[in-house]
Amino acid sequence: MRNKLFRKKDLGELLKKNGEIQLQQSLGAFDLMLLGVGAIVGTGIFILPGTVAAGHAGPGIVFSFIIAAIVCALAAMCYSEFSSSVPVTGSAYTYGYIVFGEIVAWLVGWALLLEYGLAVAAVATGWSAYLSTLLEGFHITIPKAISGSFNPTYGTFVNLPAIAIIFATAFLLTLGIKESTKFNTIMVFIKVGVILLFIGVGIFYVEPANWHPFMPFGMNGVMSGSALVFFAYLGFDAVSSAAEEVKNPQRNMPIGIIGSLFICTILYVAVSLVLTGMVSYTKLNVSDPVSFVMQIVGQDWVAGIVSLGAVVGMMTVILVMSYGGTRLLYAFGRDGLLPKSMADLSKKYKTPVKNTWVFATLVAFCAGFVPLSSLAELVNIGTLLAFTIVSLGVIYLRKNKSIPSNGFKVPFFPILPICSFLLCLFLITQLSVFTWIACGIWFVIGLLFYFIYGKKHSVMNHE
Repeated sequence: MRNKLFRKKDLGELLKKNGEIQLQQSLGAFDLMLLGVGAIVGTGIFILPGTVAAGHAGPGIVFSFIIAAIVCALAAMCYSEFSSSVPVTGSAYTYGYIVFGEIVAWLVGWALLLEYGLAVAAVATGWSAYLSTLLEGFHITIPKAISGSFNPTYGTFVNLPAIAIIFATAFLLTLGIKESTKFNTIMVFIKVGVILLFIGVGIFYVEPANWHPFMPFGMNGVMSGSALVFFAYLGFDAVSSAAEEVKNPQRNMPIGIIGSLFICTILYVAVSLVLTGMVSYTKLNVSDPVSFVMQIVGQDWVAGIVSLGAVVGMMTVILVMSYGGTRLLYAFGRDGLLPKSMADLSKKYKTPVKNTWVFATLVAFCAGFVPLSSLAELVNIGTLLAFTIVSLGVIYLRKNKSIPSNGFKVPFFPILPICSFLLCLFLITQLSVFTWIACGIWFVIGLLFYFIYGKKHSVMNHE
């Protein structure tokens, strides 16, 4: 029994492309970096800097972003080693299968499914709110009944814009990753352009007096701020889902993962400095701080463009997180832990069309009807669990002599992977009791599914 639960995938077999079904290799390092920036830069840069600066860190939020980036960079290096050594789709799920065995891999994948699904639903809900605000600037109003999750008290019944953007993204993903990355590239350039416009205009309104005191809440405030802004970086792990569709993964995967993290850190720090320099941090506790400060200094045209940038920015997050979720379902189906139809590829587009629509339908239901504010933290626990598994797994992976030695290697081994593991564990302990209970229920459902279906149908039964 124990042997069946902890049976591991043979690395040699995986590197032979795991049978005849394959995804097309069409992505380069630049595509991956843009995928990463598309996934990371969204709600984090348009909302978080204001609320965290006002309530936790003050202008010291700059240090919060840097500390969070260091924690993420450690995990990113572990992801880079795995994805360049084992260029197979499935991200942390596949890595767990190789190192720890089937049951651990299933639970990690189940946690990631929660992360990707709820992240897409939550961001789609935020996108809907920003779209309503943007349209109101043109005197167009979306009826209240169809612009919010089910809550008859407030007169909202379904969030149609959120459902629409999820299905539109699903349609784009069915056309192929190359087409999706073209769209993502355009959106990322618009989004980064808007952020650079904000920095370029805002820097002329910076008053150094607003930076005093720089750390009004002390180091404790900076640390609690870093625990919050850590989640502004989530998304780079979705880049590792693309491993099977990358040309020369040994070189391109590390560049894509670490490069996107580096670009996003610079953008976050620059925006935070300008934001807290333009207005006292005490006034920043608003849902749209970036456009808010532009209105204060009388630059309403920039505020309007920033709102447009937020709408565009969230679309790329929905795209990349949906991509990660569909590729995870593909890996589940290929391994027999979910029905084989999840791994069916379209003959025309060479994409998993069926699972893309299954994922989109389930997520659209959540975005359309379920208020997600109380479930947002569940996104974080799924990610952090995956990070801990990958950080620990690198230590075991390095012992495997059958791995090609030409891929990226984590420096200062094994110190950095151990530090990454401990820091992720520390952040997990900072999450609320509700999150632990809800996550526990999700895992119980996952285990039931595994023992009823997955264990019996796993392709490992035939090996």
